[in-house]
Amino acid sequence: MIIKKKDTWFKMLFEWRGSVLPQLLPRLLLLLLFSFLIVYFKPYLIQYNLHVNPAIFTLFGIALAIFLGFRNSVSYDRFWEGRKLWGALLNDTRSLARQSITLINDKDYDANRHDFINLLISFVYSLKHQLRETNPDEDLDRLLPKEFAAQLKEVQYKPIIILKALGVWVKNAKSENKIDSITQLAFEENLNKLSDIVGGCERIAGTPIPYTYSVLLHRTVYIYCFLLSFGFVETMGWVTPFVIVFIAYTFVALEAIADELENPFGMQPNDLALDTMSQMIENTLLELNGKKVNPIQNASDYCIT
Repeated sequence: MIIKKKDTWFKMLFEWRGSVLPQLLPRLLLLLLFSFLIVYFKPYLIQYNLHVNPAIFTLFGIALAIFLGFRNSVSYDRFWEGRKLWGALLNDTRSLARQSITLINDKDYDANRHDFINLLISFVYSLKHQLRETNPDEDLDRLLPKEFAAQLKEVQYKPIIILKALGVWVKNAKSENKIDSITQLAFEENLNKLSDIVGGCERIAGTPIPYTYSVLLHRTVYIYCFLLSFGFVETMGWVTPFVIVFIAYTFVALEAIADELENPFGMQPNDLALDTMSQMIENTLLELNGKKVNPIQNASDYCIT
């Protein structure tokens, strides 16, 4: 997720990085060429009455803009819910790490506590990789014992198995009389919150906006943009292609932004910065445990709070 300070109004007109314009440029160039052809054949269009009353596009454009606004609102709600879930993940893992440090006053238990915090960190990375459908082996191998990391390679829902291991750690601490029943319940409450976070993220990632809805909007936007030339060719002449491309950029860009935000856990420029957030959670847990933190890569380009 790119976070940049806003430049002057003039520089923002030419902003490229983080804009959807690069992916839209071929489509807009095709529309520009099509509009030039329409203007070139203007006499024949008028002769055979193939032009369209511009008033129709005005009325239909208002309805399409409302439709696109609703689509963007739905996509941004999914994006913001995903961000809240990862914010809760940060808070709950911090709480669990703090509890393991402050509620167990036994220096001989430091190694076990270190294992618990590594399980929390590996939980975060495994969730990130599950949502992005990427390979988590590199992160899990450096954080977990070899046997457990090898076991996880055969598992589909790795965060849940790691969550089970966290629960077993709490159970063992109780059986060794390191914590009492009330403290165990406090741990379990936060572990249940982690389970809710996984479920919430899986709900967003596994339930896209209905495909037919997206297809309808996509077709409508592009048909509207290509028909615009027939409505304005008679009144604007050779200015028509440039006006049409500008109008089309607005509509097509809104649709592209909605598609990008629909799955907030992806790796597109405006998706959530899960890599950076995972590194930040790892660092804050290590710092709680008195360990050295690692520098966050490309922190200046991403939201990390």
